[in-house]
Amino acid sequence: MIEPSPVARVRRGMKRIKVTVPWSEGLHLRRAAQLVKVAQRFHSTLYLKCGGRIADLRSIVSIVALCATMGTALDLEASGDDEQEAARTVEQVFGR
Repeated sequence: MIEPSPVARVRRGMKRIKVTVPWSEGLHLRRAAQLVKVAQRFHSTLYLKCGGRIADLRSIVSIVALCATMGTALDLEASGDDEQEAARTVEQVFGR
């Protein structure tokens, strides 16, 4: 049996939150590293979506590749056993 892609698995049941990039430098390496560190604490799959681009929060390269500047609206999607807590924790990072 063919395993569905990670994005397809996320779409079944998930927590979705809108966040906005609050930092004047945008979503740069230091902030991306902070998000990866937070994402690694959870079992849930976490993605950020910006336009047609999707970033896995366990991948610093995919986060930086979003090229999100200050004020950019992002969709945060969390799917898994601890999705509620994971989404809230990531949302708090954007609130700082």
